[in-house]
Amino acid sequence: MKSFYLTDAGKVRDHNEDSVIIVKNTNNDYLMAVADGMGGHSAGEVASSIAISYLGRHFNETFLNMSKVDCVNWIRDCVNEINTLIFQYEKTHPESKGMGTTLVMAILTKDYLLFGNIGDSSGFVMKDDALHKVTYDHTLVNLLVSAGELTKEEAKDHPKKNVLMKALGASTKVDVDIFDCDMEIGEIMLCSDGLTNMLDQSQIEKVLLNSELDIEEKVIRLIRMANNRGGTDNISVAYLIREEEGEV
Repeated sequence: MKSFYLTDAGKVRDHNEDSVIIVKNTNNDYLMAVADGMGGHSAGEVASSIAISYLGRHFNETFLNMSKVDCVNWIRDCVNEINTLIFQYEKTHPESKGMGTTLVMAILTKDYLLFGNIGDSSGFVMKDDALHKVTYDHTLVNLLVSAGELTKEEAKDHPKKNVLMKALGASTKVDVDIFDCDMEIGEIMLCSDGLTNMLDQSQIEKVLLNSELDIEEKVIRLIRMANNRGGTDNISVAYLIREEEGEV
């Protein structure tokens, strides 16, 4: 197993509101997560940091020999707790009111692979040398596409393409999407929309399939390409490669 993650402020923003983590517990289970914060007065980076810090700590302390059903409940409980922590922080820091964060996460054990998602950060898997998007973006534009009111081509340049319908910190009730993937995958990649707004899926896939690059070089190249195309947002990538079939 190989893993690497990196976050970059991009070319336009003066600070980075993304947070990212990959952690392995004592049972060789893996947690990957990317959070893209939002809100004024640097509150976005606080919200994303609350999410990632809680996940990393809670994973190491509580995640051990969980069944798939237990893991689904664990993800839901984590999301609810993070949401509560964000609202509690706002109460004691009124200048941060309105802060929130997206969250995409993946948990890989020897028996299953689950993704959790709220917002517009993305989760992908590589299977049969093709990149597949697992998660669904909770954006207004994506909702309109699903309803048949916009085409995918119209959605790409829509002025409201970044309007979120779901985020942690946006409502006291949160509903996280959970996706169950088969285990016949070789690679997992999570990213913030700072990458997917600059590069399309085929461009990302081409980099990840480049056998001349090691795992760190692939992540660095993706971030560099996004910056070369404008780097209008913070860019975060978490990437994991399963080197051998069955190795976890």
